[in-house]
Amino acid sequence: MNNEQLQNEIENILNTSKIGVLSTAHNNTPNSRYMVFYNDGHTLYTKTSIESKKIAEFKDNPKAHVLIGYDETNNRSFLEIDANVEILKDQETIDWIWNKQDKSFFDSKDDPNLCVIKVIPKSIKIMNDKKLDTPQTITFD
Repeated sequence: MNNEQLQNEIENILNTSKIGVLSTAHNNTPNSRYMVFYNDGHTLYTKTSIESKKIAEFKDNPKAHVLIGYDETNNRSFLEIDANVEILKDQETIDWIWNKQDKSFFDSKDDPNLCVIKVIPKSIKIMNDKKLDTPQTITFD
């Protein structure tokens, strides 16, 4: 599979899988939680409260690991994403995710605690893909 085909496969998984595991590390201790993700290309976005534990963890260490994909029916492929994160409060991003999102946890896009975590991949590894003999990794600059 060439680089373009790998990138298309990654986007296919991201376009069909919305629930993933977001992992952080704080004081050398991992912490993981399920999140709902929305993608723009390979970049992921998820909403949260500015007062959440994960935001405090990102302030100390702006790196994350995301597992996304895999379901028990016919999609066994999943992605391991090593990423940097940014915390966004701009109205354009909040409006974008509010229009795409599941409308849970916040009553309004004007909630002052609403923020968006932008997950910017450094590398993405495709695992368990039927079209691949071994896992494949794409790195980003």
